Amino acid sequence: MLRCTAYDRRGRGDSSDTKPYAVEREIEDLEAVIDEAGGSAYVWGLSSGAILALRAATRGVKMTKLALHEPPFIVNPNDRKPPQDFKNHVMELIASNRRAEAIRYFMMQGMGAPSFIVSMMRIMPGVWDKLMAVAHTLPYDAALGDGYMNGKPLRASDWSMITMPAIVLQGTESPEGLRHGAQALADVLPSARLLSKKGLGHTKKLNAKMIAAELISFFNES
Repeated sequence: MLRCTAYDRRGRGDSSDTKPYAVEREIEDLEAVIDEAGGSAYVWGLSSGAILALRAATRGVKMTKLALHEPPFIVNPNDRKPPQDFKNHVMELIASNRRAEAIRYFMMQGMGAPSFIVSMMRIMPGVWDKLMAVAHTLPYDAALGDGYMNGKPLRASDWSMITMPAIVLQGTESPEGLRHGAQALADVLPSARLLSKKGLGHTKKLNAKMIAAELISFFNES
């Protein structure tokens, strides 16, 4: 029987936020959670969390299986890319406490969301408040994705040490750039396969029931 452990990433929810931030500290956080859970784990990472899981795996954090859900890799030069100064601008907006502006910039310039989607989120009960509460962690996500959203192919050598069984999930309804990135990742990981299915996208409300079913199926495979 699988035991499920979820945690708030650094600076979110009940977790602390020791400064200064570094990707290495987030990797240590994940490793500490896995150590507490018994020393090894099946790991699912969504969006920037998938990049975190990948980078942790390259550092030798013990994972038995790895599920990577639509990491925001932009690997095709013709796909929409964030501005070159994306990470620095997000950091500047948060440093000047312009949280709402940072959310809008991150979603539109980083994730490619249409402006009307952002406007709708501002009037949806509870949604904007939740985004504002974690806006200070947007630079963390930008740092995790830095270097992987520039329209260049993934280098197999960066991930060659990730040899545990892996699955890359994507929704057929997701933006083309995300789908290209998921396919590219599945192609370069030594022991990975791509699962592409309608309803697995993460740019709208997550289909938790469908995602859970696919994860349980993968994690239970012998």
